[in-house]
Amino acid sequence: MTGTNEPIENASALGDTFSVQDHVFSKKQFLDVGYVPGPDHIVARNEEIRRLASSLNPAIIGEAPSNVFLYGKTGTGKSLCARYTTRRLVEAAENNVSVGRVIVDCSQENTETRAIRATVRGLNDSEVTGFVVPKTGLGRSRYYSLLWEALDARFDAVLIVLDELDRLEGTDFLMQLSRATEANKLERCSVGIIGISNKIKYRNRLEERVKSSLQEREIIFTPYDRDALRTIIRSRSNAFNSGVLSDDVVSECAALAADEHGDARKAINLLRHAGELATMNEADKITIQHVHSANNLAERDRVNALLAGSTVQQKATLLAVVSLALVEKTRTFKTPEVYAAYEDICAESGLETLSKRRIHDLLREWEFLEVLEITRTGGGRARGSYLRHRLLEDPSVIRSAFENSDRFARIGITSGTTTTTWSNI
Repeated sequence: MTGTNEPIENASALGDTFSVQDHVFSKKQFLDVGYVPGPDHIVARNEEIRRLASSLNPAIIGEAPSNVFLYGKTGTGKSLCARYTTRRLVEAAENNVSVGRVIVDCSQENTETRAIRATVRGLNDSEVTGFVVPKTGLGRSRYYSLLWEALDARFDAVLIVLDELDRLEGTDFLMQLSRATEANKLERCSVGIIGISNKIKYRNRLEERVKSSLQEREIIFTPYDRDALRTIIRSRSNAFNSGVLSDDVVSECAALAADEHGDARKAINLLRHAGELATMNEADKITIQHVHSANNLAERDRVNALLAGSTVQQKATLLAVVSLALVEKTRTFKTPEVYAAYEDICAESGLETLSKRRIHDLLREWEFLEVLEITRTGGGRARGSYLRHRLLEDPSVIRSAFENSDRFARIGITSGTTTTTWSNI
């Protein structure tokens, strides 16, 4: 065993492994997911900000703001616009009006009790209310009591931002917030709810009584186009040393992101990963090849993460769609086609075959994760309507992820009377 004072025999072999020289990045933190740019760098969202501000504007004079839900895919600026707009409204409140705001991450505070606790802890000031909200030890009803007390003690209006709202279990928290004044829980303070969700169909999951109570307005955030993504990426150019980032690389990142998802976060992550590849290759600048390599790695990592969190039956269901896409050279299939392929996969892998109804539910789960798109199509008067399942991901990328699966690695793919193995596709 080597002593603490002995030299490492192969130290020279390590070379510059632990050096901090970086010819690519200057301020890499500008590419972090949590980095919030200034208002001058909020691109292509003026109309959405205007509509959100208009809905919430009554708060600055102490009147009740509207409830607003922001919908759109990940990376379309929903959270950024909500944070910016609510902060500006708090600052714009008239001198005799007190407006508060809190941002609750429902992916973390995903139960009713956790959400209430995070809300009241974010809005309470013990010097004003005379109480401290503990992290644990109180029941749900007590947290609600403290919330109403804190709101009436401190504010004329409060803006409650519920980010990733679709991750919150149940709808009771929404119901309580939206009916607080009507139910005489609050005497002074008005509440405005800003819900943020990646799932445009989230409202369909709400009970009618909740929808009636909320009466929310909706703002849809469409994916960014190439021009917007190019501007967003260019706004992060200070993350790199001079001469590292060319216009061609910016345009390529924007084009890939716009064609695939219109997601600003993914576009920025793509640029960061390309920069890291350039650093690893000891290059002085980022090339388009670095961008393409980074894009392939990002897609593979995303699929691996999805599969890692999936059950065996979920994987088998997705594999059925992927197998069809690889053989038929199309990405859209009817439910009977998917179920037949699923039965073949179960037979080959020794997996129990679930009912058609259960497979339908599992396909809906993949739709919720935005791997599939499911639509109902009319087949004409004689044939009736049916569901079409369209694969949104590259089937070859998903196939490569399945090759690492012990159960599914050697599964053959059947189309008609022809069976094809993974290696032959």
